[in-house]
Amino acid sequence: MLNALRRLLSRGAPPLETTALQQWALERGYGWRRVRGAEGCVIDGRQGAVNWRIEWGAPQRDYIAGQELRFIAELDLPQSLLCMVLNRPLMEAMEKAVYEHFVDDVQTRIDTDTPAEMRWLVMYSKLSNPELGRLQERYGAVSSVAPWMLQWLGSPINDALAATLGSVPPEQPMVLTIGRGRLTLRTAMAQPDARQLAIWFSVFEHAMREALRLGGEWRDAADALTTQPSAWERSALTKPGSLDGKR
Repeated sequence: MLNALRRLLSRGAPPLETTALQQWALERGYGWRRVRGAEGCVIDGRQGAVNWRIEWGAPQRDYIAGQELRFIAELDLPQSLLCMVLNRPLMEAMEKAVYEHFVDDVQTRIDTDTPAEMRWLVMYSKLSNPELGRLQERYGAVSSVAPWMLQWLGSPINDALAATLGSVPPEQPMVLTIGRGRLTLRTAMAQPDARQLAIWFSVFEHAMREALRLGGEWRDAADALTTQPSAWERSALTKPGSLDGKR
């Protein structure tokens, strides 16, 4: 009995239970697997010709405390198209950090060690509050191609983001990006929560579908015009359907 008690005490904290995420995935016919050697899991699925992946595990960004929920898909979009939507408290914290680091410290340029999300806030056009409409109180957005971003946020993704206003705390970090042909959504999820997963999957799914639709429309329009939008040159397009594990 004493040996049994010693074994029990030596086990430490139990691993986080991922049953809720597994059930959500399997009910929808998606693949599910645990992360080997770490706490977390991976869900794999497909939309048309595009593979996507959901990862729940250790955070890859400093602005997310605890476990991170990530959605990833490789899309047939120009690599020069850069877009970002993020919650306002996080945006304001990043802007403050950029100001303190590069103004107070009299830095003249942003180096490559600065997180991409912070660099984009400085480098690209920010949508105005009127352009954001009902999303303005919760979210901010920047893009290298502002007209494309306006169309993207004016699509059904707007409804999906609006649905988070009453169901997700304003301070919960969330960053949705398109960069180098990759669509990524990152947010915090300390414990497996199928309801939270479903909320953010809706945002991700709408973002993916509308990005593909608009990408095709802009490419067709570029072919028909004498002057192509610089972000829509065919040579910059990525190959769809692959997930190579890059971050």
